Amino acid sequence: MAIFFSIFFSIYAAINYYIFIRGWQALEGYPHLRIFYTVIFIFASTSYIVSRILFRYLPSVIYDALVWIGSFWFAFFVYLLLSVFLIDILRLINYQVHFFPAVVTSNYLHAKHVTGLAVFLISLTIILGGYINTRNVVTKKLDINLPKKKSGISKLNAVLVSDIHLSPINGEKFLKNIVDKVNALNPDIIFVAGDLVDDRASHLKKNNIGPALLKLKSKYGIYACTGNHEYINGGDECVDYMKELGLKVLQDSAVKINDDFYIIGRNDRAVKQFDGRSRKSLEEILPDVDKNYPLILMDHTPLGLDEAEKNSIDLQLSGHTHHGQMFPGNLITKMVYEISFGYLKKNNTQYYVSCGAGTWGPPVRIASRSEIVNIKINFM
Repeated sequence: MAIFFSIFFSIYAAINYYIFIRGWQALEGYPHLRIFYTVIFIFASTSYIVSRILFRYLPSVIYDALVWIGSFWFAFFVYLLLSVFLIDILRLINYQVHFFPAVVTSNYLHAKHVTGLAVFLISLTIILGGYINTRNVVTKKLDINLPKKKSGISKLNAVLVSDIHLSPINGEKFLKNIVDKVNALNPDIIFVAGDLVDDRASHLKKNNIGPALLKLKSKYGIYACTGNHEYINGGDECVDYMKELGLKVLQDSAVKINDDFYIIGRNDRAVKQFDGRSRKSLEEILPDVDKNYPLILMDHTPLGLDEAEKNSIDLQLSGHTHHGQMFPGNLITKMVYEISFGYLKKNNTQYYVSCGAGTWGPPVRIASRSEIVNIKINFM
């Protein structure tokens, strides 16, 4: 773990330095602005890290402010880096080909000022639009057919929600909006496919973030699995808080619902990294499960999809990817995951990967929409 964070912080510091130097150069001729620029840059780029390191000693209002500032910086970090890198590529090409127009080459200092301002304004516009996008949570409809087997029901009105990431950013007001949208669908059952939280349970409780979940209504209940952020933020404490909020958390376990179908919930793969425990394989979870009934699996991270197929799972529900959340992240998640977002069928097993209702880090979505998923299941 120490090696991982050492590498992460080294890369993060190096890239921030690269962005900082290019901004410093763009302010040539404005020494007073350079002073403000330096202070603001250092404060913004370190806010989130400082908040996470000093959380025990910071008043809630200061902690929350640092989280907000630092989270938005991550979005600026991405788009400033892309912009600066593209400009440097163009400069390198121009060094060989000399294609910059005279309006640039004749007054290079002015061109740097204009370019720096344009980069900032374009990044700001993208980020503001992405923030508005995150707050417009859409309801996606999905109709699927599952084998009836020995089930006594023919239809199931299910709602899938994943990656809410409760935090000072995705707080109680944001959660109430999601709860209202879910309840409006009159679900028979609600699935929460991991990453409900994105902060320590103690901080969420202190700031009354989460109780809106107690207002969720469904016929069969609310079932959840763990995600990586449950373990990042304290593992057992987060799971206990989920249970306090009315969720039935399945950790490498299965439950039969009304003698009609099974729900299986897996611990996320991060349990090994952060809690030092190994999660069970599906083979270890399923011996007492009667496969003559429909099997619905919640597994937060959509890796190793073949395991569900080999174990006769009818439907797997996942999240985690956010579909990259911010362009070009979606291009990366498409390369990493067999399915980064949406529906997939492999032989007799069906999969749905939600891009999530909330966000990690910056409350900004460029490559996806915040969603809850209304799954109408027909048992045939």
